[in-house]
Amino acid sequence: MNLIQANKVSQEKLDYFLQSNPHMNKYSLLQKGYVVEIKGKIEGCFILEEMEEGTYWLKQLYITQSEAAVLPVLLESILTMAKQQHAKRVYVHSHQPVVDILLEALQFHPQKERAFVNKIDQKDGNWWLYHVS
Repeated sequence: MNLIQANKVSQEKLDYFLQSNPHMNKYSLLQKGYVVEIKGKIEGCFILEEMEEGTYWLKQLYITQSEAAVLPVLLESILTMAKQQHAKRVYVHSHQPVVDILLEALQFHPQKERAFVNKIDQKDGNWWLYHVS
């Protein structure tokens, strides 16, 4: 599994991935995102955006169903990346119960308040916080 800045992968590979996953925001992905390459093929993506100093938001996390088993390893890799960027906190907004279970297992903490709610309207799902050490 390789994590590569989206703007550094071939346009052909990225376009193929985005055609298969039209719900992804191509502009945001190219500006701030990464793709997940497995066996030479893009199988997922995410954005790790700094919202304020030391506080990051993991957005647009996606992995294809055929590679869903790598999600725990992917999340751990993203947290390692956040640590390398000197993150103190990483927020995640989850929309799926299975992801909630995984986040809890990785020592994310549920949040009652809605982080960054003024910046984006996210009514459904759960917010989680990971303290980077």
